[in-house]
Amino acid sequence: MTHRPSLLSTRVSVRSALLAGLLTLVAGTPVAAEEQRAGTAQRDASATAARPPMSARDLVTLPRLGAPVVAPDAAVAVVPVTMTDSETLARSTRLQAVPLAGTPGAPVDLALPAGASSPAFAGDGFLYFLAPGGATGQQGTGSQVWRVRVTAAGLAGTPAQVTRFASPVAGFSVAPQGNAIAVWRELPRGCVTFDCTELPAPASLGSATTYDARDGFVRHWDRWTVPGSVSRVFVHRLADGVATGEAVTLDGPAGDGALVGHTPTRPFGGAEDVAWAPDGRSVYFVARRADGNEPRSTNLDIWRSDLSGRAPENLTSANTASDTLPVPSPDGRWLAYLAMARPGYESDRQVITLRDLRSGAVRALTGGFDRSFGSIAWTPDSRHILATAQDVLDTPAFRIVVRTGRVERLDLLPGNEAHVGTVVPLPGNRLLFTRDSIAAPPELFLHANRQTRQLTDVATTRIRQLAPVTTRRFSFAGAGGAQVWGQITKPEGASHTLPAILYIHGGPQGSFNDAWSNRWNPRVTAAQGYAVISIDFHGSTGYGQDFVDAINRDWGGKPLADLQKGLAAALALDPQIDGSRACAMGASYGGYMVNWIAGQWPDRFRCLVNHNGLFDMRSFYYATEETWFPVWDFGGTYEEQRELYERWNPVNHVGSWRTPMMVVIGQRDFRVPYTQGLGAFHVLQERQIPGKLLVFPDENHWVLGARNSLRWHDEVFAWLDRWLKRDGQDAGHP
Repeated sequence: MTHRPSLLSTRVSVRSALLAGLLTLVAGTPVAAEEQRAGTAQRDASATAARPPMSARDLVTLPRLGAPVVAPDAAVAVVPVTMTDSETLARSTRLQAVPLAGTPGAPVDLALPAGASSPAFAGDGFLYFLAPGGATGQQGTGSQVWRVRVTAAGLAGTPAQVTRFASPVAGFSVAPQGNAIAVWRELPRGCVTFDCTELPAPASLGSATTYDARDGFVRHWDRWTVPGSVSRVFVHRLADGVATGEAVTLDGPAGDGALVGHTPTRPFGGAEDVAWAPDGRSVYFVARRADGNEPRSTNLDIWRSDLSGRAPENLTSANTASDTLPVPSPDGRWLAYLAMARPGYESDRQVITLRDLRSGAVRALTGGFDRSFGSIAWTPDSRHILATAQDVLDTPAFRIVVRTGRVERLDLLPGNEAHVGTVVPLPGNRLLFTRDSIAAPPELFLHANRQTRQLTDVATTRIRQLAPVTTRRFSFAGAGGAQVWGQITKPEGASHTLPAILYIHGGPQGSFNDAWSNRWNPRVTAAQGYAVISIDFHGSTGYGQDFVDAINRDWGGKPLADLQKGLAAALALDPQIDGSRACAMGASYGGYMVNWIAGQWPDRFRCLVNHNGLFDMRSFYYATEETWFPVWDFGGTYEEQRELYERWNPVNHVGSWRTPMMVVIGQRDFRVPYTQGLGAFHVLQERQIPGKLLVFPDENHWVLGARNSLRWHDEVFAWLDRWLKRDGQDAGHP
């Protein structure tokens, strides 16, 4: 994409929470027209009925929609909905059936065993799911696989247990015909049964664990590894809905040269890493070899097991970069997957790639389209692929013609795309998908006959009861004159000036695009009486791979210039924002940039918030787990590129620090170890700069627990209020 200078070109998007809340359509009503009428009516109503601003507790307790799964006859979908008790903050998940045939009706709660999760339909028409269960003659052995028939009206029959292992099932995938099931958990490579008890023998003394330098990760994301154990997949036959017989291991026999690696992949892989062939005679799966090179390798491969028990075949051995998300076509002719081109680069462009399963020929289907795709879904006729990719500040769906590779952007909600996800093609050219935005969390939609209707009301009604916000998009001439985009989110109808919050995204190859977040949420921050400004600086995704690559070896250069120019552009665009009262906040790379700003732009902000941010590039390099990340972004190891690491090292500029800073750390964060935050806080103490340290012993790189999330917001909002609210704007100002 060409980035042309465009000073302060603007457009308004997904204007308020209310608009998102009123997308429920009557049959035959186009989305855009109905949205406009509903928005006007509700704005008139809001003039006489004030609604409270969104609170942190609202964010934490809003019901959360999961990914839908669709029955083989496409008559019903099942969606998980996570609920959080408003008082106890305890979380639970329920499954709902959503009718799809004819005129869709209201979702129906399914009366399933407590703890039911991970729903998946198979070709036999049954809904399979995980729920607590026991082995034969035992009680309480953890999650097992169950199944039941589901209709648009709810359950048809009684749930029955499919697996009865003595060990918990971590995940599963059922063959299309319903005659076999793949299950997985972590256990030693030499085990040939799912209930294998041949666990690695602990040392005879003490609680220590011994690791060998020839092995892979010592720790990964938020957990220490168990030497000799990996996540492995076992396939059992299903007889009358019960797992039976001897297992076939997808990774084949142990021994010299055998595949040793996690499937699903760690730390975030799931059922999408395991894909059955349409005829059920083979399974495609993703794995990366777990050896001494694992922490430095992005070489995930797609393997094929013919279910004979022999060693699997590596289908992508020719590509030493990442290959993921195998999705066979319904007719069995093609295997589609996402491929990167550059080894060691975790943020390279993901190209939809096709392998002809007859000839073995491989083709980069979207190689000529400069966007990175994140999903793959085949149409029932195997002629098209529907996929999603970030594009500027939206994440729309695209249709790709398999024969030619032509890419067409779909306007499922014209002018109001925001973030489209979990696209499921249905017969009759229908399309099921989720959609969310800064204004509102995900809901389920159905697109048919060029019309779109909202099928669920998981959080819409609750959002509609809260005061709305507006989000305005703008672009400006950033570093080097390139076009850079940003967004301003603020309370709708605010009559007074608003302090500014500069949101800085992580990644660094990422984006604060027009999407809902359960963690860094612009809407709930704006609702506290602030204007939230986010800038997609050089390195951000959705603008072409050259723009993504621009941050490599330049962490503190062009991105900082973009943030400086973007903040100035937002203040010039919106005179309601009080630029003299401003704070900057970010996490991960965003936290790095907060530390960098503290030394490079020390007089601009009244306060800073640094969440799990990198502080000392040398100590970070030698303590992080996935070392491929700094090696790529800095062009080599610390020894090879010492000068570059030190050029962009915040610790070298602590002599200029004087801005009050709040530091947040998670002790289970192995990506940016918590000692990085302790180092920043040490500077605040040493230099007698006002500071706060918020420590979560049980959180990783993110804050996920309901109680912890509420505490995070309470502490951060109190910090912002202390330095930005008018009543105390002079007290304690540095």
